[in-house]
Amino acid sequence: MEPLNEQLSLLGKKTDYRQTYAPDVLETFDNKHPDRDYRVRFNCPEFTSVCPITGQPDFAEIRITYIPDRKMVESKSLKLYLFSFRNHGAFHEDCVNIILNDLIALMNPKYIEVTGFFTPRGGISIYPYANYGRQGTRYQQLAADRLLEKNN
Repeated sequence: MEPLNEQLSLLGKKTDYRQTYAPDVLETFDNKHPDRDYRVRFNCPEFTSVCPITGQPDFAEIRITYIPDRKMVESKSLKLYLFSFRNHGAFHEDCVNIILNDLIALMNPKYIEVTGFFTPRGGISIYPYANYGRQGTRYQQLAADRLLEKNN
């Protein structure tokens, strides 16, 4: 296992905010408790993106909850990644699914879910939810069950 200071390149350095969608800023570190199931939750109440049609800004709180396996996402890199959507044109549902897919590819978690609580535009709020449970495991059933719950 590499020391944390060799695994992470962003922590403790000057912050460079990307102006375009930047999944390459995401970093991981080793989970010190891979044999125990536990949840990690991130809330990003200042998420912004832009409508791909009008270019108007969209505002949301993004909530990410996951059960890690061997790798975990480093929080500063996640913040920079989420902020890189600021000028990215994507519909609300697409933002949630892009985030989910990028984090699955990064960490290969046992289970993960992403919810976007987008503020109203035109009098309508949109709350897209997407999740994933590792295929062939009990987490696959957890994902199916969670998707059908009334209040994620």
